[in-house]
Amino acid sequence: MKIPVVQKVLEANERIAEENRRLFEKMNVLVINLVSGPGAGKTTLLKRTIEGLKDLYRFGVIEGDIQSTLDAERIASTGVPVVQINTGGACHLDGNMIREAIDKLDLGALDVLVVENVGNLVCPVEFDIGEDFKVMLLSLPEGDDKAFKYPLIFHESRLLLINKMDLLPYVEYDIGKMCQESRKINPHLEIIEISCKTGDGLPSWFNWLKDKVNKR
Repeated sequence: MKIPVVQKVLEANERIAEENRRLFEKMNVLVINLVSGPGAGKTTLLKRTIEGLKDLYRFGVIEGDIQSTLDAERIASTGVPVVQINTGGACHLDGNMIREAIDKLDLGALDVLVVENVGNLVCPVEFDIGEDFKVMLLSLPEGDDKAFKYPLIFHESRLLLINKMDLLPYVEYDIGKMCQESRKINPHLEIIEISCKTGDGLPSWFNWLKDKVNKR
């Protein structure tokens, strides 16, 4: 009896996610589902992105955390509208959570909506939220074996950002291996090496995002 229940949950999420997607398309809002493990630097990346592009685009953010509003407060300091979702233990955001959150945003006043998902490389990829693209963020201290351990997120993501490149002299990390194994899973995966601390690589990420907004 458990399998049909799981199927119904996923099917219901797909329906809601598709409704979200149609709404985003109608309002001409690009939606990015930003996924990473804890501590990879999602919030710092998002803050740097808003600061770098807020003169060009109107951003909104949905913050997903098990508890607290710490990340939402950091993003709110940039002046963009933020909605916090506390999952109370759930390891991902789903379509219904996003639908409730967007009721608190003026989509007509946004060009880009970034959903900072709960820090996890497994659960978030299972649940469509109606996004245009999944963007995965990894960092050097996490190791270069993530493609072996979490292949689904590599398969589903459009872009991989490898953060904390400023730490490369101090950690054992094979960039070539990471890129090779990633593209075995997803030959179309784009990869950009960045450092949110130094700013290296961020212009390439900004250009990627600008290209997607302009093609919306």
